Amino acid sequence: MSLVLDSSITLAWLFEDERTPAADEVLQRVVENGAVAPSLWRLEVANGLQTAVRRGRIDPGFRDASITDLQALMVAVDPETHARAWADTLELAARHGLTLYDAAYLELAQRRRLPLATLDRELRAAAEVNGVELLGAR
Repeated sequence: MSLVLDSSITLAWLFEDERTPAADEVLQRVVENGAVAPSLWRLEVANGLQTAVRRGRIDPGFRDASITDLQALMVAVDPETHARAWADTLELAARHGLTLYDAAYLELAQRRRLPLATLDRELRAAAEVNGVELLGAR
């Protein structure tokens, strides 16, 4: 695994108006070397796509095709995320003012000692404070 992948950068790959060269570099790295994500990653990505359907930004066919494309990537789901939710992850969320969802990505990056690919500003700031390498900057 080459990095921890979060939902913000994953969704940026799917929406043309959100794509950046940095996000595309992360995608290429995931294609070549795989990634790891907390178990909530699939839920967050699916929620982002479903929200886009509800708002008329995309149709259900695009949503479903995007999910099929993402399933083809080598993204391993971390089996320990849930076990750390009420301890390490909660502590990171409280210390940095993050949601538990965002803190789960940070906890995973710290534990696995991997770079974190995210576009989320608050998560990027917390990762910097914790010495986590960042990928995907705009």
